[in-house]
Amino acid sequence: MPPKKGKEAPPKKVLFGRVGTSLKIGIVGLPNVGKSTFFNVLTKSQAAAENFPFCTIDPNESRVPVPDDRFDFLCEFHKPLSKVPAFLNVTDIAGLVAGAHEGQGLGNAFLSHIKACDAIFHVCRAFEDEEVTHVDGDINPVRDLDTIFNELRLKDIEYLTDVDKKPLRGADNKAAAEHECLHRVLKYLEEEKKPIRHAEWGTNDIEILNKHLLLTAKPIIYLVNLSEKDYIRKKNKWLVKIKEWVDASDPGATVIPISAALESKLFDMGDEDKAKYLAEVKTASILEKVIKTGYKALQLEYFFTAGKDEVRAWTIQKGSKAPQAAGRIHTDFEKGFIMAEVMKFDDFKELGSEHNVKAAGKYRQQGRGYTVEDGEIIFFKFNAGAGLTTAKKK
Repeated sequence: MPPKKGKEAPPKKVLFGRVGTSLKIGIVGLPNVGKSTFFNVLTKSQAAAENFPFCTIDPNESRVPVPDDRFDFLCEFHKPLSKVPAFLNVTDIAGLVAGAHEGQGLGNAFLSHIKACDAIFHVCRAFEDEEVTHVDGDINPVRDLDTIFNELRLKDIEYLTDVDKKPLRGADNKAAAEHECLHRVLKYLEEEKKPIRHAEWGTNDIEILNKHLLLTAKPIIYLVNLSEKDYIRKKNKWLVKIKEWVDASDPGATVIPISAALESKLFDMGDEDKAKYLAEVKTASILEKVIKTGYKALQLEYFFTAGKDEVRAWTIQKGSKAPQAAGRIHTDFEKGFIMAEVMKFDDFKELGSEHNVKAAGKYRQQGRGYTVEDGEIIFFKFNAGAGLTTAKKK
């Protein structure tokens, strides 16, 4: 069982998941729920999307720029030679079915693809279409949610059971502590039947669990795929039931209604026709919200460097200190870090120039202990080498 709360000061928070900036989010769901269609319009690629189970076998991978008005403003202001936004890495994973953890429907291979991702877009079908078959015959998204939910949990149980059975003869204290931690996690999954991301684990526990990349540790965003008609009118008989299921089974998770059919139609339109159609039906594309939500689920953010040569968003993990952020530009920047010169984007936009920000006393010099915040404009000073001059990166 997870440790009980004590009276002592809480330990430093350690997040579930891999450490890094090349993290990716996987699109998961049953066959024929609209995953590949959604992937196509999300990433502007052309993955196969035929109407039969297991159309996607090997995962399709792509990346999509993260939309940001701040980035657009900086590009318009500086008119740089190079523009590099932040990107969300997305993987389209084949459809899962009941029994996937036991190998049904090539399930073990597909579950391994999920394990390689760091967060999940769970596409849940809530549209009726006689021409698009459902693997279970009828449409019941709550049942489908249960299916995927249980497959992820059961796969974690299978994995941890194998680990739990391994003998510990001659093992050191560190290995014994890891074995004991994983045994407690196994019991939690078996008895509580909840994702491990909702339990309160100690810092050491999470550091151990992060080495094993368990499926129920990954954050999930639920994308409810509606027909174009239901999406436009913002009404579907399953929406309330789906929200109730998420609140009970995955509290705090985000639910976003989408329409892969509508987004696919918009994808084929020119900008003028798209704007006209959206105005006529009084709706909007949801892709921007989905991309931003997926990016945040990976615990990622970015800072900007901006000038006439280049405007660029540099991806970092939330909570990164200034030297680690500098290291995203070049390892020498981290090794020889001297200071970070920081402007808030809102200050720059309001005051109109770096000079004006400095004149207003809002241009700050920060040291090694500074935690970088999302969307800041930063210039780094670093020592280019022992006895050499100080350089500045824009």
